Amino acid sequence: MKADEPAFEIKPLLRPLGDSALLVRFGDTLSDAANRAAIAAAAKLSGACAIGIEEIVPGLVSVTLRFDRSKTRYADLAGEVRLLLEGKNTALRQANTHSVPIIFDGEDLADVARSLSVLPSIIEAAHLRSRLRVLATGFAPGFVYLGFHEPALTANRRTQVRPMVPAGTVLFAAGQTAMAATPIRTGWHVIGHTSFRNFDASRNPPTLLQPGDEIVFEVVR
Repeated sequence: MKADEPAFEIKPLLRPLGDSALLVRFGDTLSDAANRAAIAAAAKLSGACAIGIEEIVPGLVSVTLRFDRSKTRYADLAGEVRLLLEGKNTALRQANTHSVPIIFDGEDLADVARSLSVLPSIIEAAHLRSRLRVLATGFAPGFVYLGFHEPALTANRRTQVRPMVPAGTVLFAAGQTAMAATPIRTGWHVIGHTSFRNFDASRNPPTLLQPGDEIVFEVVR
């Protein structure tokens, strides 16, 4: 994006979230445009250092701002955020590209391929040829959402939740891929595993991947 281009083509909707947080939402459903707008807004707001903001958390289509009520009021902060997001974005962080090793040995790979009427090799090839973008991190420490796959590879989630999958599990559903950095329960399809770990509590920040970064999968034979 050029510096002289508008940063936010989607008008944000601002709402209170409890008594000490503000939600900036760019859509009710996940889309590439809404996600990019949320990432850009988080970058813009992080660089602005508005008074009273304690934490800025980008989501898939929104940004949550947690604030100190002793330093600012919701109405004042909302007005400042509106003004900031009306301007052009010059604070976008340079996205990084990460190589991630993957083994396609997931127990759900054959079943999810069958549900999409494709061969497992089609799902594998889609991961290896694409640069998947980090849409958001969350749900569990270091858990990362990656997208987007072509519409033909949009699979429903599992009908039953798995009791636990280990860290490094690569998951697939809803036109996205996800990577678990800690053991979790999941309703996503398990398609493989990786030695890449996105979470380390001793690091600052604790996650390697940031929203907007790109992933290149490399198969391990």
